Amino acid sequence: MQKSIVPYHHVDKLISSMMKTMKMKTMIAQHRVAKRCFSTGPVAAAYELKVDAGEVRRDDAQVALAAKFDALHESLASLPPVPVRTDDPTESSCTSSSPLLLARSLASAQSFLRKKFHLWSFGPPPRGMYIHGPVGVGKSFLMDLFYASVTVPDDDSCCNNDSHSHKHAKITKRRVHFHEFMLDVHHRIFVYKQKHPRGDAIPIIAQQLAQEAQLLCFDEFQVTDIADAMILKRLFLLLLLDWNVVVVATSNRPPDALYEGGINRSLFLPFIDILKRTSDIISMEDSRKDYRLETRAGGQSYFWSNKDVRGDNNINNNMQAQLEEIFGGTASGTEAEIIPVLFGRTVQVARLNDRCAWFDFSELCYQPLGAADYISLCCRFPVLIMDCVPQLDAKHLNEARQFVTLIDACYESRTRLVLAAQVPLDELFVDFEAQVESSDGDEELFVSEKGGSSSSFATTMIRTKEGEYLEWSATGRIGVSLAQLSATNDLAFSFRRAASRLVEMGGKEWGRQ
Repeated sequence: MQKSIVPYHHVDKLISSMMKTMKMKTMIAQHRVAKRCFSTGPVAAAYELKVDAGEVRRDDAQVALAAKFDALHESLASLPPVPVRTDDPTESSCTSSSPLLLARSLASAQSFLRKKFHLWSFGPPPRGMYIHGPVGVGKSFLMDLFYASVTVPDDDSCCNNDSHSHKHAKITKRRVHFHEFMLDVHHRIFVYKQKHPRGDAIPIIAQQLAQEAQLLCFDEFQVTDIADAMILKRLFLLLLLDWNVVVVATSNRPPDALYEGGINRSLFLPFIDILKRTSDIISMEDSRKDYRLETRAGGQSYFWSNKDVRGDNNINNNMQAQLEEIFGGTASGTEAEIIPVLFGRTVQVARLNDRCAWFDFSELCYQPLGAADYISLCCRFPVLIMDCVPQLDAKHLNEARQFVTLIDACYESRTRLVLAAQVPLDELFVDFEAQVESSDGDEELFVSEKGGSSSSFATTMIRTKEGEYLEWSATGRIGVSLAQLSATNDLAFSFRRAASRLVEMGGKEWGRQ
């Protein structure tokens, strides 16, 4: 029988085809291995889409943080739903001498045991994340990608508390700047105390917050106020340990540096312990690249002249014309508008139209205004114009602190902030160093009288443990106001953050429709 002979060139084609097939299978196998080895969660996927689109540049620290967020996203599937209390917490929290007090106490205890059993049946809750590092390294950017990846359940699934509902990674959530969150908490306390002057508002507020959001994402977490420090200690003890709320926070400070140097800081330390026990602490201190500065502003929101903007030279006239063009012509009407603010207060706007308000720097930063006022202005107007902005140095600490708070409010609400200043943007904030020393070693001071003031017009004397009387301020520092303490501890960082944000906010795409 004669054997068929395959021509050499056919053999060559066959081998080539087999080699291509084997190479293709190898590549597919390698791709599958790589897919299993690297994070393919929603945060990493969204980050890679941003990289591919040229919106961001791949950064190793950001890639690692995205993977940690994906791990948290996956663990949210095991988060137990918040149990619904059947008793009225407002009523049970009020003190009473009636025979109903015992019955209320028993009902409260039964509710507590039901809640604990409900949570224990799901095992340990997911750990939160506390991310700290310099400005512009991507902390808030990655947190926002994570927040967007968490699905909010619809009304039906919110009410569905069966045994399978905890398997779905659909939970209620809230993302908020820490200034705004504390204003909300203070307002809730204010409203509660109006009805129940002798009641304890913190447990009620903790329950409200937990039932509104099982995931809390905070931007710019910081503590500089004794009242906030004491509220946070109790509130987060309930949120994290009793209600299993998952907290994600970005900050410029590591946990151990929170409320550093504050009065009675030892009373605040348990909060730091709780935070470290329930959260993964992630440092981005080694990342020194401020990515916001890579996209320089196009001159659309920051104008400057070395003379007063109301001067009569050509440069100032041109700048004034540009501001009026942004404003949209003359103001509509001559009557000022009264903008409502939290706690029953108001702020007045003298020059405005439907979409824009125009202020002098002194109107917003030399007056006793704060975050609540600026947030209300941002909610009302999509564009704010401020002129006569001076160079901010150590001589303008209080004004600089208020200005930074205004920038933060505009940044969070995507309000366009147009500035007319006396110096270029890179010279607006002047770095400084200041040191303040406490009067005693452990920084615990005893107030001998009620009240106290951080103003230079009124003082209260305090007595140290050694019996020495010294001037008291809201900071617990000798002769140092709360604004000055905030400035010495945080304003240098706030300057860098504010300058970085102003660059980003100066882009043509910035603002809300």
